[in-house]
Amino acid sequence: MTTLSPHYAVKVVGSNGQISLGKQFAGRQVLVQEQEPGVWLVRTATVIPDNERWLHESQAAADLQRAMTWSASHPAQDIDTEAQLNELLSIAGR
Repeated sequence: MTTLSPHYAVKVVGSNGQISLGKQFAGRQVLVQEQEPGVWLVRTATVIPDNERWLHESQAAADLQRAMTWSASHPAQDIDTEAQLNELLSIAGR
């Protein structure tokens, strides 16, 4: 088991209410939890928008993996493109 020693740093809250965590965290999303007045827990996080959450569900991941496997063995071709487009249009009823 790895034991992490706490790392403390004195930071000054600027007049705009911000502190800097360092360049290694630039652009990252964080969760800030106020545990009690004056005590905050800051954790890095990956936030997934609601309309993209389905992409991270097991069925979507399995479907995507199956599609990627299929595409690796079926390289893209530009053969009979016009015929295939016409077939799709006829299926769509146009």
